[in-house]
Amino acid sequence: MEIIGLDIGFGFTKASNGKKSLIFKSVYGEATDFQYREPLLDGDRLEQYLQIDIDGNSYFVGELAERQSTNRFFTLDQAQFMDQPSRILALAAMSNLVESNQAVKLVLGLPISHYRKYKQKLHDLLKTTHDIIITDSKGLCREKKIKVADVRVIPQPFGSIMNYMLNDQGKMSEQRFSKEKIGIIDVGFCTTDYTISDKTRYSERGSMSVQTGMSKAFAIIATRLKDISGVNVELYRLFDSVHSGSIKIRGKSYDLKKVSQQALGQLAASIASDANRLWADDWDMDEIIVTGGGGAVLAPFIQPLLEGNMLSLNPSHDYRLNNVQGYCKFGKSVWHTSDD
Repeated sequence: MEIIGLDIGFGFTKASNGKKSLIFKSVYGEATDFQYREPLLDGDRLEQYLQIDIDGNSYFVGELAERQSTNRFFTLDQAQFMDQPSRILALAAMSNLVESNQAVKLVLGLPISHYRKYKQKLHDLLKTTHDIIITDSKGLCREKKIKVADVRVIPQPFGSIMNYMLNDQGKMSEQRFSKEKIGIIDVGFCTTDYTISDKTRYSERGSMSVQTGMSKAFAIIATRLKDISGVNVELYRLFDSVHSGSIKIRGKSYDLKKVSQQALGQLAASIASDANRLWADDWDMDEIIVTGGGGAVLAPFIQPLLEGNMLSLNPSHDYRLNNVQGYCKFGKSVWHTSDD
């Protein structure tokens, strides 16, 4: 049996089985036949190749779709996302982490505002046997049967507290997180989730989701680029450029440092303001965890604005994986205990 933590995010899909982790953009498109498959340089072999056939349709997924698919699917609409996109992205992730016919148990998260509405739908979408075909970068195909035996769906930010609290075997390792009142700010691409773990108990009063994820800052940057270049850059194509501070459009380089700093600062101020207002009565909070890929980017902007003690971030850690690593540990805690 394989236990997998899975986070099907609007920006990135992340998965982990505790030994191997996977991250790719939440984009897919129709697959096409390559006339030439040999890499021009050895370095090309290091790029991620995700091609999957589901129900007779072949898809490129992630960066491969961004580079090669003429028609690409990317959405920030939760209702659209919960149907075909979630299944394609989930199976693409699982196909790289499990062997054929291997029983799989999944732990996934949903934003707090979407949890009640979509929990059962996500569970039913994935808890079945999926017959897929995987094609590698050389064009070799192999059939795979993914047997999802059980699915647990939990509020998304709790993955991060589980990651801090549990070790790789799913056992308690950091007792203080189980005894303290911890606020969690999980900044995703579309939403930011706020919740409180009060001695591991969920606080409804201190929890909410808002549509102020990284896409808000990226939309400001994209609008600015459209004004000065005339090109409408898709939001998912801005990740590397915002990180590097520049983008090249039709051979001309554009500096993104100033507009990025302004957009990220505005977003951080909005997130910190929401947290301070939501947690105004929770003055007894011990610590605040800022997590998610967006959280790692915004943490320096958020920290001076928060009313409370923010846990320091480790610059060597990929905070996009915080939730899925925690989901995997939580799954081991639940199922290993029940299976013994």
